[in-house]
Amino acid sequence: MTMWTSDELDKIGRAEELEIVSLRSDGTLTKPVTIWIVRYGDDLYVRSVNGRTAAWFRGTQVRHEGRIEAGGVAKDVTFVDADPEINDKLDAAYRTKYRRYAANIINSIVTPKARSTTLKVVPRSTGS
Repeated sequence: MTMWTSDELDKIGRAEELEIVSLRSDGTLTKPVTIWIVRYGDDLYVRSVNGRTAAWFRGTQVRHEGRIEAGGVAKDVTFVDADPEINDKLDAAYRTKYRRYAANIINSIVTPKARSTTLKVVPRSTGS
């Protein structure tokens, strides 16, 4: 299983925003969307503020593969449903990382609707 390097985790985890694209069923990439990302331990997580109906989130559910770019790192990834047990810890990570934003903005990423879309972003091996 491919893992993040410490350098990748640091750079992506510190990045304010992330560009995310998903892989369509025909193998082409969707249009990039800018979202927030948080690091928790040695893992990276994303959520859809607009819930499961957001186009970018629906795209991740087709093949569960895509690409991210943040902090100078570009990586092919797999999207895995996160364990709901860590949602409270991820809420805290979002509140800490994005605390400079107004409370109503931060609160939008910790709603039940957003929490239901929590995905773990896992690096994908592209070679054989």
